Amino acid sequence: MTVSDLASWEPELPPAVTQLMPGDARSIDLPASSVDLVVTSPPYWQKRDYGHEDQIGLEPTPAAYVSAIMDCLTEWRRLLRPTGSVFLNVGDTYYKKSLIGIPGRIEAAAVDAGWVVRNRIIWAKDGGMPEPAQNRLANRHEYVIHLAPRQSYYYDLFGYSEEIGNGANPGDVWHINPERNMGAHLAPYPRELVRRAILLACPPQICLTCNTPRRRIVARTRQLDPSRPQARRAMELAEAAELTDAHIAAIQATGVSDAGKALKVQTGTGRNSLSVQVLAAEAKAVLGGYFREFTFARRVTTGWTDCGHHTPGRGVVLDPFAGTGTSLRVANDMGRDAIGVDLTPLMPAVNSVAGS
Repeated sequence: MTVSDLASWEPELPPAVTQLMPGDARSIDLPASSVDLVVTSPPYWQKRDYGHEDQIGLEPTPAAYVSAIMDCLTEWRRLLRPTGSVFLNVGDTYYKKSLIGIPGRIEAAAVDAGWVVRNRIIWAKDGGMPEPAQNRLANRHEYVIHLAPRQSYYYDLFGYSEEIGNGANPGDVWHINPERNMGAHLAPYPRELVRRAILLACPPQICLTCNTPRRRIVARTRQLDPSRPQARRAMELAEAAELTDAHIAAIQATGVSDAGKALKVQTGTGRNSLSVQVLAAEAKAVLGGYFREFTFARRVTTGWTDCGHHTPGRGVVLDPFAGTGTSLRVANDMGRDAIGVDLTPLMPAVNSVAGS
């Protein structure tokens, strides 16, 4: 595995494409291991009749609905590459004045079937559809369940946090207002929800020979936030003492203690080598308590992994309940190929270059 710049493959790739096909989410005419991310919102239980004999959502019991969703997940597991995963947006249903617990039922069934449930993301809405009930609060959230068939799925938390903000790990509550669609498909499925799922879990590029995604290489710098007085003072002390990059790296390797954080500078015992400990001690003697500031220095992308086969392809997003094609358009806008499947597609059937 080598490291290279992501742009080095770009000229070799054709434009992102969208493919839309009629079909059932439980049986999709695609080859195995051909999809990097499934991001979708199936019909919710007992919410709407789409007028198709094979539709999901009007099953007589919650158990039957969950069974249908599990049939979908079984098919999607076949389609996912080894590093693929699923972002499933699903809401709950009131039945006989009680919440049924649909998302939790799906999660439990998925775990029993061998899936790894990594997050139950809360999609929180500032507003929503008016509700007539006078003896309960209006629903202002839904769930986005992140599932993976294996523990070694692709995930770009650094790129996501750089784009979204709110710290190194922005958390599992997404404040996104719904988008209204007054056409044939009324589900208010927001583009931002799809964008976040793709940022997190769909690689920009993947090797078509070995199915290895290109992963971001991140390195810590010595750059601090000058707006913080403590950070500004730390930089002043480091500059006055002419501390080298090796000194700063040693501080970051040892951290607050000498437990050792950076494997690149550790010995086989799991502790930092003597030379690193000496450099860290020199730097700490100059900086005093301000050395801690450099353990929170800014990190930057320095490159991307490259398996060396030189057979690149774009990451592929699949929406098995494509509807009006929101997921497909967002995927193309983000440079990923997109495949949509629906019993009754509500966007024109296409197999064309994005933007055409």
